[in-house]
Amino acid sequence: MPPDAARRSDRSRRAILVAALELLEALGYSRLTIEAVAARAGVGKQTIYRWWPSKGPLLFDAFLEYGPAGADALPSGVLAVDLKRELRTAAEELAERRLDQVCRVLVHEERTDLVTLLLMPRRMALEERLRTAQRLGEVRADVDVSAAAELLLGPVYQRWFLRTAPLTGEFADAVVDLVLRALTG
Repeated sequence: MPPDAARRSDRSRRAILVAALELLEALGYSRLTIEAVAARAGVGKQTIYRWWPSKGPLLFDAFLEYGPAGADALPSGVLAVDLKRELRTAAEELAERRLDQVCRVLVHEERTDLVTLLLMPRRMALEERLRTAQRLGEVRADVDVSAAAELLLGPVYQRWFLRTAPLTGEFADAVVDLVLRALTG
């Protein structure tokens, strides 16, 4: 009986993704090559190029599968606590060296999937929590929830992207405190 090609392909794909993340950590993005990933994963370069056109999309897929996990904690019932946890998680993820390098490259490459797959889930989680707070009367009824979520995330992503100052949990907490004054006042 011949080996199952689908299992072999999945095993190769996972080996490539893991190798790419390991080499990114060891070498940094600029020194990472497809050849090095292929050698470490035990596959040919052509196997990688069959699935990914360059190292940016390869690393993006690696992060989707093996990268930092978002905050999946249930709401605490305290709006400020929930929003701070969400923004702190965003700040921690962006501060992780591997994710930082990949996201910066993908922003440079103008990859819309970065926004769709990595940033939108966080925004959607914030919007849902703010809608719940609106229903409970914790946030004014006239607040545009979508704009409020952007108001929360915007400073975090701006500080990360422009490197205007350190991106810390304390900064994320300060953003939440300022925004909540506007949403509840």
